Amino acid sequence: MMGPFELLEKVVKVFEQLQIPYLVTGSVAAMAYGEPRLTNDIDIVAAIDERHIGGLLTAFPTDEFYISEDMVREAIHHHGQFNIIHPASGLKVDVIIKKNTPFDSSRFKRTQRIYPAESYQANFAAPEDVIIKKMEYYREGGSEKHLRDITGILKISGELIDRDYISEWAQRLGVTKIWTAVQGRLDE
Repeated sequence: MMGPFELLEKVVKVFEQLQIPYLVTGSVAAMAYGEPRLTNDIDIVAAIDERHIGGLLTAFPTDEFYISEDMVREAIHHHGQFNIIHPASGLKVDVIIKKNTPFDSSRFKRTQRIYPAESYQANFAAPEDVIIKKMEYYREGGSEKHLRDITGILKISGELIDRDYISEWAQRLGVTKIWTAVQGRLDE
């Protein structure tokens, strides 16, 4: 049975073989820097373009995975996202196309190479960048899980976190109120 770390390993190997710049983010990255929790999806931001499509479709055969060529093309065209689903396990990878924004440029420069499992390394978003995106997601959807992930990262990795970097981006991205509230929670 394929688990989340086996699926992540497969995706990482494919992206590295196809020379696709990527970073793992979302709940998997939050757990790497913070506290564990259950999740069925893996979020990866990747600089995928048209030349990678054939390799992706070959690497994730339809007898084992669900990946839609049309969705991949649409995601590339609109800087959106597509899924790689492993139906047998119920696991899903959300592949978010890297945008040409100052924030995406910054977080790709700050990628950290870590071991999600003993058998392989992968490129992860830096903890500060995971926190910033979690604040944006909280602003968009209001889910408490994002705030729990942020406080978990700050509790576990707090002394390593560049709070000035987060404050700067929080201001630039309009999430300063959330950042102030999160820091207030930690002081309680």
